[in-house]
Amino acid sequence: MAEQPKFLIIDDDATFTRVLARAITKRDFNVKVARSAEEALEVIKNWLPDFVSLDLKMEGASGLTVIQPLKLAHPTVRIVVLTGYASITTAVEAIKLGATQYLPKPVNADEILHALEQSDADEEVDISNQPMSVNRLEWEHIQKVLSENDGNVSATARALDMHRRTLQRKLAKHPVRQ
Repeated sequence: MAEQPKFLIIDDDATFTRVLARAITKRDFNVKVARSAEEALEVIKNWLPDFVSLDLKMEGASGLTVIQPLKLAHPTVRIVVLTGYASITTAVEAIKLGATQYLPKPVNADEILHALEQSDADEEVDISNQPMSVNRLEWEHIQKVLSENDGNVSATARALDMHRRTLQRKLAKHPVRQ
């Protein structure tokens, strides 16, 4: 009998991880859950997953910090980064670090598994005829500058010539869809 593929869920949302773990297990995967980036790094010391769903924004370290150690430990691991705070900057960073795919939440098990199975880019992907709204462009720019400053809000505020509290209020809001 072939060994079940290993699937690691890294997310701090207890309800989401419970539902996703059950759904992935039903699809014949051996599933483990880590509730933080730090916990995930401990798990991979003794258990190397074949597939990973990784939340970007959790308590403690960002999910991005787990990608390179995962790839070093298991170069063929397939990683899908999930986030409710999607931005072009974080998507690009996740892919550059070695993630296979990047999906905005909400997402279900079938969508995650489909994303992990995709190995080629989709040249038929829909391209919007509408440009991004000014609010969305502002969100994307803030995320880019925040990334350039390694997540440091004070340095980002200085770079944007914006008061730190104003920037914190903008970051606390959910991103604009388009």
